[in-house]
Amino acid sequence: MTPTNRNRRVVAHSVRPQAPRHEVETNQALAQWLAQILGWQYGGSYDPDTHAGRDLYLLPTQTLIGAAAARQLGVKGPDDLWGGYVDHPFICTKAITHGLLNMQAKAPEGWAPLFAERVRQVVLEGISVFSLDDAQPAAEQLLERGPLRLKPIHACAGRGQEVISHLAAFRQILGRADAGELFSGGVVLEQDLKEVITHSVGQSFIGDTVLSYCGEQYLTEDGLGEKVYGGSDLLVVQGYYDDLLTLPLADDVRLAIEQAQVFDVAADEAYPGFYASRRNYDIAQGLDARGQRCSGVLEQSWRMGGASSAEVAALQCFVNHPGLPAIRVSSVETYHDQPLPAGAIEVYRGPAENSDFLLKYVTVKPYDG
Repeated sequence: MTPTNRNRRVVAHSVRPQAPRHEVETNQALAQWLAQILGWQYGGSYDPDTHAGRDLYLLPTQTLIGAAAARQLGVKGPDDLWGGYVDHPFICTKAITHGLLNMQAKAPEGWAPLFAERVRQVVLEGISVFSLDDAQPAAEQLLERGPLRLKPIHACAGRGQEVISHLAAFRQILGRADAGELFSGGVVLEQDLKEVITHSVGQSFIGDTVLSYCGEQYLTEDGLGEKVYGGSDLLVVQGYYDDLLTLPLADDVRLAIEQAQVFDVAADEAYPGFYASRRNYDIAQGLDARGQRCSGVLEQSWRMGGASSAEVAALQCFVNHPGLPAIRVSSVETYHDQPLPAGAIEVYRGPAENSDFLLKYVTVKPYDG
């Protein structure tokens, strides 16, 4: 790979002012790793005084929101960052996955009904809610078909979700002191599945290279005993989805890739201001309340995510071995202190936001075993 501009500086950027240490240091580690692979300089963490006016390649921890924020960081398009940009905050959350209760339901500024129309066949049954008044009617509608899962739109790594089986249990949530704030901030109500496998499908556009991948993610327990993201096993090719689909893949994997593609295209169509150089999608496959097999996109990640370290490891492999047809890479997050497995690459070791300890590492295996 020949970088298009060797004078660029790769800069880490923790978007949240109070970001936890593990997020900040993971961001820095991946930015430094990318700089080494691309043959560019590593500029440390973004500082407006140091980096103003320089030609930067940004690695933000969150999707950039609003033209003013992007302009301040010198980001003009997808070639200037590994991540994404949206015009309004809700666009980069779970909220866009589903439509509203009805035409009278409250919606945030910039809401595009077209998106829900385009993705209806590739997502699970669900409703996005932005007011307390819309919450119970939406829950009543979904509970007729079985248990639902409540997901605050800004929560990540599986945190903050609740499964509700009966309307009485949902009314208890409505009676909480923070219910108004919870629902006005945005909540997704979605059918709950059993025996779930969560697929990860995505693409990364880094420098002159395009990576496309599929795989599965899994959960682990954090220091508080909560089930959270624990890692992803990915199969990665250098190229586009068509190149990925030339490999011998199981039917359920092919379905996940096709559903992610529909979701991805719909985002470009419904939200024309949006752009991203990292496009990652979670697809859940499992059994509904009637025992029928279902598959649907859960959400998107247009930012640094749990699988990002695996994507960077794959990029490193393709740079080192240009003839590779594909590579298997895994990102792992564990809350138990332990030695690294043989050949693993450590990304972070230290305290976590909700635990005393967190270890992140990457492993690489050949595609052909």
